[in-house]
Amino acid sequence: RAAAVRPFVLVLSGEDFLKDPSGAHPSLPSADGDSEDWDDFADDSPATDPLLSPSSWIPLLDPTTPSPSGDQPDPPSDALFVAGVRAMISAASSGDEAAFSTASAQIDAAASGGHPGAQSALAFLSGAGMTRPVSRSRAFLLHKFAADAGDLQSKMALAYAYFRQEMYEEAVTLYAELAEAALTSSLISKEPPVIEPVRLHSGTEENKEALRKSRGEDDEDFQITEYQAQRGNAAAMYKLGLLYYYGLRGLRRDYGKSYHWFSKAVEKDEPRAMELMGEIFARGAGVERNYTLAYRWLRLAAQQEQYSAYNGLGYLYVKGYGVEKNLTKAKEYFEIAADHKEHGGYYNLGVLYLKGIGVKRDVMTACNYFLRAVNAGQPKAIYQVAKLFQKGIGLKRNLHMATVLYKSVAERGPWSSMSRWALESYLKGDIGKALLLYSRMADLGYEVAQSNAAWILDRYGDEHICMGESGFCSDMERHLRAHALWWQASEQGNEHAALLIGDAYYYGRGVGRDYERAAEAYMHAQSQSNAQAMFNLGYMHEHGHGLPLDLHLAKRYYDQAVEVDSAAKLPVMLALTSLWIRKNYAGSFMVNFIDSLPEMYPVVEEWVEDVLMDEGNATILTLFACLVTVLYLRERQRRQVVADNPQQPDGAPN
Repeated sequence: RAAAVRPFVLVLSGEDFLKDPSGAHPSLPSADGDSEDWDDFADDSPATDPLLSPSSWIPLLDPTTPSPSGDQPDPPSDALFVAGVRAMISAASSGDEAAFSTASAQIDAAASGGHPGAQSALAFLSGAGMTRPVSRSRAFLLHKFAADAGDLQSKMALAYAYFRQEMYEEAVTLYAELAEAALTSSLISKEPPVIEPVRLHSGTEENKEALRKSRGEDDEDFQITEYQAQRGNAAAMYKLGLLYYYGLRGLRRDYGKSYHWFSKAVEKDEPRAMELMGEIFARGAGVERNYTLAYRWLRLAAQQEQYSAYNGLGYLYVKGYGVEKNLTKAKEYFEIAADHKEHGGYYNLGVLYLKGIGVKRDVMTACNYFLRAVNAGQPKAIYQVAKLFQKGIGLKRNLHMATVLYKSVAERGPWSSMSRWALESYLKGDIGKALLLYSRMADLGYEVAQSNAAWILDRYGDEHICMGESGFCSDMERHLRAHALWWQASEQGNEHAALLIGDAYYYGRGVGRDYERAAEAYMHAQSQSNAQAMFNLGYMHEHGHGLPLDLHLAKRYYDQAVEVDSAAKLPVMLALTSLWIRKNYAGSFMVNFIDSLPEMYPVVEEWVEDVLMDEGNATILTLFACLVTVLYLRERQRRQVVADNPQQPDGAPN
């Protein structure tokens, strides 16, 4: 689903800016273009297709993808690596543990011969504990060897490992290189929409709506759009062209079909399609590159108030592509785009002011333009701000912030397309293959892949899809692997993952029961405004489980849960009832009875499972008993008052 995950917002204070950003810095770019490190307006034409690492798995998944080695014959180690990975994917798909072990041996042999792709794949197997004992240190070492040999996947995994260990000097260097590679295929006037990997689950349930929208041409919405386009609807024509151009909603990217529908749309004066036609000719995407035609279509789009097209026009004037080079006109066009809140305009003006191209260099103005583009999600601006933080130009040096920003850009690289194949496998019912691919992406640091792989392990635990140290995973291996993946996802801000980690420690699911670590995980989820975590923390304070016994704090957490999510009203009402009993009848039989209910739960587990469906909801059963109890006690109190005051009419206010 596009735009499926939390929005990116960068909030800075005055302390983040340098007091005197105008001073010279050795990393500041020069306007004459000598500094390739900062040169966004380089003389080389933009790449038509993203670069692929020679050891990428993508050509093995998509037969239509050309091999990075081209027509050159593959050396024996390459053939062994390709055969091993292809056999491993096939074995995961069929659930053949013997074939998986044989494929692993082939990869091992290729790795012993120094093949970086095989070393990277073997590192993945070692870190996950597939066909060998789990060894994080061996996985790290193999990724290091592969990364030093140029393997981009291992560079992603290594950067993520450094990031988790807060080794930002090492992480920022790798993520900067990867982010730059991810931007090599960027468009001229506007960026493609952010395609977030689809989250398979919503809470503990399958995310049916998101999955429905990812079925490509089988999706009902797509079929309706196609019907409208065939009937002459210009907006539908543009939408179909866009879906095929970027490969959205489960569709394979198809430049021929996108060009067909954009051509139909421009005949009906659809300005958005005109702009994309300009992009197509500027990039040579499925057609011969022609800057004259690119300029023509971008200008037509701009004349119809498609303001993002002014970015493309400005770029052509900066470069002198199809027009005479004119920096004054380029700046004018970028300003028009920025005046209409087009984030590409903010970014391009930032580049001009940072480099002093056609304007007097002004680092602070450049920073402000970049930051506005960052908060609109513009990936090139995110990259530039990361570099400012890394180098300490205009902004105070902050390697942690630089690493986070570079990482968000690096994850847009061509290696991210593996998520599409994982999703496609899941939709086809090939759960074993989906688990393998999501696990591979999890190793590279993708949070959504981590939570998807963990969810598959939990959801499909009874099926033979998890490969362990020797054969299929034991229940303990599966629990530990899912736990590790949920933990990694929770570290990256997944509140549901943090909640599940807390539950695992609280109930002892796959790990030893540890109330203190459960409280730590719930605190992490609570910091992200998760109502369930707030309720759980209140319950733990009420009972003194892993947290100090504190009824006042318990009430505060219960109240916060209702403020965040009104659906928590009923359980919170029951919880507050329990607090009232504890406060007014401390040490009584009723309190002891309430506290004993969770321990009594296993005795009636089979019955409760049919009603509550989840062990964690046993708390609701306990609190419901509290409500019944308090109603009984209040009625008894009322009757006692009446007995003590016989002259007072029954039912009168006390």
